[in-house]
Amino acid sequence: MKSAISESRTTECGCSTSRRQFLRGLGAVGAGVLFSGGEPVAQAPATGARRIDVHHHIVPPPLLKALGAGLGAASVDWTPARAIEDMDRAGVSTGLSSIAPAGDPFRDVERAIRLTHECNEYAARLATDYPRRFGVFAALPLPNIDASLREVEYAFDTLKVDGLGLFTSYQDKWLGDPAFNPVFEELNRRRAIVYTHPNTANCCRNLLPNVGDGAIEWGTDTTRAITQIIFGGAAERYPNVQMIFSHGGGTMPFLYERFALMASSPQNAKRFPQGFRGAAAKYYYDTAQVANAPAMSALSKVVPVSQIVFGTDFPFRTADDHVQGLQKCGAFSAADLRAIDRDNAVRILPKYK
Repeated sequence: MKSAISESRTTECGCSTSRRQFLRGLGAVGAGVLFSGGEPVAQAPATGARRIDVHHHIVPPPLLKALGAGLGAASVDWTPARAIEDMDRAGVSTGLSSIAPAGDPFRDVERAIRLTHECNEYAARLATDYPRRFGVFAALPLPNIDASLREVEYAFDTLKVDGLGLFTSYQDKWLGDPAFNPVFEELNRRRAIVYTHPNTANCCRNLLPNVGDGAIEWGTDTTRAITQIIFGGAAERYPNVQMIFSHGGGTMPFLYERFALMASSPQNAKRFPQGFRGAAAKYYYDTAQVANAPAMSALSKVVPVSQIVFGTDFPFRTADDHVQGLQKCGAFSAADLRAIDRDNAVRILPKYK
């Protein structure tokens, strides 16, 4: 694909932009004012901050405008200043920004094209305004393949994002489904990082009264995506894509025995010479919402510590919640915690070393 770094590009939402124009516009606004409403925000990490948060949500103004209070109180109250304060309190140097599925912002396909583009531009401006405090995992308007391929090109070649932030499912299909092959072929060519966040598929909305989908269904949705990617063949087709799964892999660690039996069955044994554990250990799993003894004990017995990365789910949880939880859960040594906090992420994101 042709690079768009130095040339103007007209987008689906009718706007035209380039890297040079983009940065010039940012400079005209003034550091900190565009994003914080004039609030004073520290530009550099607090002394000693070293953690890298791969599961750090932001709420771009276009998203807030589109959905308003439907996003929930934590999202409505989000600001860059609050995000940085939370990071500094827990020794987090960088948050890799992504969009949460709160309020189901991208369910309407046409709106998704505009919103993902505008949110990606905001995330890139945020990262430019606060160097090394924010990274960018860009969103795509899946399941629209053509629009997603255009956004992949723009996100990587113009915005220079760190990777993509995809939902585990879109409508009635999970990552790894052949319908998404054109996008994953391009991501494999680019050796891209793909952070994933669970969503609620068409099948499974509001299954239990008074129980939010995030409480149970999202962990299952992540597990469905992992299963589809590994057993559906995408892991073999796209070996260069580095994937990060949220919330410790969802329910996958607790279903390990079933997956191990699937991998060792006569029809699968040749595909998985190292068993399910070997296939699962290729990917990364974050600690968001699972920084506790039962979850971390299970996850660390399925994949090596080298594949566990620090995540917080901010603004829905705090970074300090997770620092304290990991330190107290009893599953990790001091060396393990250093690897989880930073070193494992730096291996695939050397820019933040």
